[in-house]
Amino acid sequence: MSSSASSCSSVIIVGGGPAGLSMACALADAGIASTVLEAAPVDQLSEPPEDGREIALTHRGMGILQQLGAWQDLPPEAISPLREARVFNGRADQSLHFADARSPLGVLVPNHWLRRIAWQGLQRRPPAQLRAGVRVKALHLDGAQARVSLESGETLHAPLIIAADSRFSSLRRQAGIGAEMRDFGRSVLLARIEHELPHRDQALECFHHGHTMAWLPLGGLSPRLSSLVLTLPTDQAELQRGWDDSRWLAWVQRHSQGRLGQLRLAGPRHHYPLVATYAHRFAAQRLALIGDAAVGMHPVTAHGYNFGLYGVQRLARELAASREALGAPAPLLRYGAGHRRDTWHLYQGTNAVVKLFTDERAPARLLRHGVLRLAQALPPLKAAIATQLTSRSGNMR
Repeated sequence: MSSSASSCSSVIIVGGGPAGLSMACALADAGIASTVLEAAPVDQLSEPPEDGREIALTHRGMGILQQLGAWQDLPPEAISPLREARVFNGRADQSLHFADARSPLGVLVPNHWLRRIAWQGLQRRPPAQLRAGVRVKALHLDGAQARVSLESGETLHAPLIIAADSRFSSLRRQAGIGAEMRDFGRSVLLARIEHELPHRDQALECFHHGHTMAWLPLGGLSPRLSSLVLTLPTDQAELQRGWDDSRWLAWVQRHSQGRLGQLRLAGPRHHYPLVATYAHRFAAQRLALIGDAAVGMHPVTAHGYNFGLYGVQRLARELAASREALGAPAPLLRYGAGHRRDTWHLYQGTNAVVKLFTDERAPARLLRHGVLRLAQALPPLKAAIATQLTSRSGNMR
């Protein structure tokens, strides 16, 4: 196709994942038109496949989905309440216990359902347009406008471009924005597991020598079904990927220490490498970063998707409230500063927790045992941790 230039709508969003589609919905509700560019074909957006990932939503995250009208599209079986959580260190019985008599700590929702409701929300908003099956080749930013060149040869321009193109964002790199990238040298194996004993809507996080097991209760489907998130050094994860189901389940059964009784594999296994990223800036000239392009989290505190929603809400509000033209620096700078306040401390805290609880040296094992005992013995400290993890207050500072 020969190169051509064409006007686009007010905003171009690159990336049609949940963050990008939710951003388009939030902008439409604020009266701002947008076009989403996504490389995947449209059928993968309208009928996203199951990918094994269960997303923990905080109270603030749920509130944002409700404001977008997306929460109402979830069927009851897709929502699993998380009423309690326990953190274990090795084989010790001592645990850090989180619970709230008022309401669940949060909920778990399958990732493919979050993708689906974001798609459904887009279909209800004519100001938000989607172009699927297109790939962005290059980004061009200047004081007058922003442009993206597609692999087809077409060039699109708009006063503002929003990058939602993953934690390995090409647009972030082309804009000259650096990022802290942390490869943990570990991967996760995910699978749904049926178990003999009821989970009682309680999540278990078990840090063992050489691996971590997290059991996420799927009470929306069954009181005896959980999602196992098994974190291993990458070489061990690759080894276990080669095992057949019976051998792998036997290994899981042995290392689960009988906490959920007899186990049975209830679905396929999935594999993901663990890499965290934090952009040095969330905005540049006529560009904003959202979702994993801004902050890509380790899943241990389950905040990655919630951070994406917080960014969507904040950026939409800044753009809607501004008296300046789209793409003006001031609203983008305010968004960047606010999103950093929302995310920086928990990002660093999460990485510190991961480092402590995956260090196999004897001093580290003693230290984390002491940390669990101290936190459990000090209710104010435990309450502060729970508030950070659940974002119950829902405030946007």
